Amino acid sequence: MQRSSTSRTQRIGDRGIRKLPLFWIAVLTGMASLLIMVAVLQYRWTKELSVATEARIGGTLQPLMLGWHLDFYSELSAICVALQVGPDAGARDNWNDYLHRYVDWSRESVENVYANPGLIKNIFIWETSDSAKLRLLHLNAKAAKVEISSVPEDLLPLLARLQAKSSNLSVGLRAWEFPVSIAGPRSSGNHRLSPPASQRSDIMTGWQFDKNIPAIVHPILDNGRFPLQLDAQPSNRQKPVNWIVVVLNLDYIQRRILPDLTKRYFNGPEGLEYKLAVIDTGKTPGLIYSSDVAFPTGNQGAFDSRMNIFGPPPETVEGHFWQTIKNGESLEWRNFSAPVWFPVIQYASRDEPWILLLQHRTGPLEAVATSIWRRNLMTGGIVLLLLTVGMALILFTSRRAQKLAKLQLDFVASISHELLTPLAAIYCTGQNVMDGLAQTKADSITHGSIITSQARQLTDLVRQILLFASTENGTNRYTLRPLQVSGILQSVRENVAVLIEGIGFNVEQQLQADLPYVMGDLSALSQCLQNLISNAVKYSGENRWIGISASVHEVKNHHKEVRISVQDHGPGISSSELPHIFEPFYRSPNVVDAQIHGTGLGLAVAKRIAEAMGGKLSVTSKVGVGSTFTLHLPVTLKSDPEMASFVPESV
Repeated sequence: MQRSSTSRTQRIGDRGIRKLPLFWIAVLTGMASLLIMVAVLQYRWTKELSVATEARIGGTLQPLMLGWHLDFYSELSAICVALQVGPDAGARDNWNDYLHRYVDWSRESVENVYANPGLIKNIFIWETSDSAKLRLLHLNAKAAKVEISSVPEDLLPLLARLQAKSSNLSVGLRAWEFPVSIAGPRSSGNHRLSPPASQRSDIMTGWQFDKNIPAIVHPILDNGRFPLQLDAQPSNRQKPVNWIVVVLNLDYIQRRILPDLTKRYFNGPEGLEYKLAVIDTGKTPGLIYSSDVAFPTGNQGAFDSRMNIFGPPPETVEGHFWQTIKNGESLEWRNFSAPVWFPVIQYASRDEPWILLLQHRTGPLEAVATSIWRRNLMTGGIVLLLLTVGMALILFTSRRAQKLAKLQLDFVASISHELLTPLAAIYCTGQNVMDGLAQTKADSITHGSIITSQARQLTDLVRQILLFASTENGTNRYTLRPLQVSGILQSVRENVAVLIEGIGFNVEQQLQADLPYVMGDLSALSQCLQNLISNAVKYSGENRWIGISASVHEVKNHHKEVRISVQDHGPGISSSELPHIFEPFYRSPNVVDAQIHGTGLGLAVAKRIAEAMGGKLSVTSKVGVGSTFTLHLPVTLKSDPEMASFVPESV
């Protein structure tokens, strides 16, 4: 009946094992699909986050560049406001009017008008209305007078251009255009023909910029010739014009204005957040300003943003830029034109603007965004990896728990059988005595011997279970002291003498002479070796032979250990089972099929005792030849058997 119950339990467990792979395959497939989906989503999220980060940086950077540009424009246009050349192009003003305004502005005595006198190098009046009497007049702010001046060499191209465009005010207002602009299409789409000057009413109308000097100029009607003429009439608008020429101080722009603007807009807690440069892209390209001596480099891709400072001419501000803003569209922040600037006098058919270049101080923003994306991707990958490892650990733990549960179920079945066998023998023997079958003294001795042996077997079994429990929860305490190997083996022989002699086992013992002392607990070591011998007896089959040997060996670092081996000529253990034989409750399927009694705890207890003594337990086995279990114990230099015990060690 007991055998039938055990077989039924085993069959149930086997069916569970057969079903288990299909369940775990389904679980693993589902988890793998989930992880792949999460990985794909994480990749897309990090990519979108990288794009959003780049857009956010661009959305912050572009307003800064536009603010920088407008302040730069305001710096240069302040003198235009101060000179007050209005839409009537100076029809009611004379040269002294301009002189007095310039003097007041340079002395910063004009209210509500921004003044930066260091920006202005010179102001000239270029009289071109009478081609036979060309004169260049200098407005001398220090002397507060108008003086006749020689023509500086660097102004010759500009003055020649202005003279050619001085036939009337309409032509003068379009002096900035290259001649092909009238004859045919432009090479660049940034500019369109200007509307008539009469359509303009702001104070900046008519001012034009020559970047080569640099200078800003404005046509003025023939009403201010020197000496003064005070009776200008509106009809003069169709007559030749003169020019006011404001020569800017490029050195001051480079040393003061551009550095101040750069700090104002791009400074951070750790200094400049961006490297900034202004370059001239004309016939002879050059660097106007750079915040860093190593910037810019020749690599165009290293620039985070590129802005055409001149942008479209003011006559087109109702064009692309403002139309884009009106429609709620976003400008391309990597390469765009500023919204407002003076019309630039062109000496070639192609645009030759000043370009503002920016690059983040840590490197190109694209590389920074890519680095952030890679870091986020790596972080997400690590999280997914940890999640995968966690899931694998959960699966492993669950599988291990299931395996342990099965082992425990097998243990319960085995221990029940092991306990039931001696109890049944004791019960039957007692029943025989009660029924009067033990009538003679010999019968009483026989029945008493049966009861005693079965009770001893039952006691040993219970002690083994209690010993395993104590090693499992760490409540067992050992008293370590120097021990002689011969003394340990003597204790073991006394404990197993009845077991060995009762079934006729032949025990061969070989001890090396002068074995050193080992450190350990005599009772625990005896129990460890007793378990090994009991195993040898149980699995030796018909070959009733056991070999016990002890020898000393040198290990690493010149240390020594004593090896006590228990050898049998049993069926042996397969290599696939060797890693599991020291696991609690483990019993080989072959052993279970052979219905060899056992609990699966003997080797587990022996291994834990060996490790508690500072040693270890090893095994070598060959199927069909037998097995050898070896207890390794470290040698101690202390040889006094009466020496006080060491501090107890818990297991």
